[in-house]
Amino acid sequence: MKSRRPIPSLPPVLPVAAPAWLEALYDAVPDTVFFIKDVDSRYTAANQTLATRLGLPRKEGLYGKTAQDLFPGVLGERYTTQDRTVLKTGQAISGVLELHIYPSGEEGWCLTWKMPVTDERGRTVGLAGMSRDLPAWSVVKPENRKLARVIDHIHRHLAEPMRIPDLAGLAGLSAYQLDARVRQLFGVSTAQFIIRTRIARACQLLQRGKEAVSAIALASGYSDQAAFTRQFRQSTGLTPLQYRNLRRG
Repeated sequence: MKSRRPIPSLPPVLPVAAPAWLEALYDAVPDTVFFIKDVDSRYTAANQTLATRLGLPRKEGLYGKTAQDLFPGVLGERYTTQDRTVLKTGQAISGVLELHIYPSGEEGWCLTWKMPVTDERGRTVGLAGMSRDLPAWSVVKPENRKLARVIDHIHRHLAEPMRIPDLAGLAGLSAYQLDARVRQLFGVSTAQFIIRTRIARACQLLQRGKEAVSAIALASGYSDQAAFTRQFRQSTGLTPLQYRNLRRG
């Protein structure tokens, strides 16, 4: 593979392209989109799957452009806003349920992950992400859109109290129906999904910052630090401080 010239404003600590073996791996996976972006939300690496879905013959046609340049209308705006939120806050997103609509007119559901890329000083210099198709959800149904709103609400309001009946109401479902759909999608109950998402947020905060554990507990939706520590230990096998020390070597 020929090396590509770097985008001039790209920070040198962020690779313009993924390692050749990683690109080859993701190019071979037709149901997963992979990408790396710089601090201005511009693609600097991607797999051929994304290029093909956008009607481009080569993935190099993506480089230097934002999602807003490539995806139609409000979708492009939403993806770019999502990128900039990750870059600004340094907080990853994990398993966000999204509907993708491509210029060809095709649409389908996927789960998206995005995480900040940092340099040796801990500064955010870009992001890496992937979106995995959900074949069982390929049919666009109204209830799928409603569930996507619930998942988005959970991610946006992790620090706030959440009641399963209230979340079910957002989707126009009963608590049982919501639980069944979440289990189908993530393999866990709604309550377990909330816990998993909160602990993932806590891990991000513990790894990247110096905030007190009590502050991280609040930001992750726990008003009681002792309860947070118990749940964190149950989920990871470590206390929050043990996790922080381990991740920092």
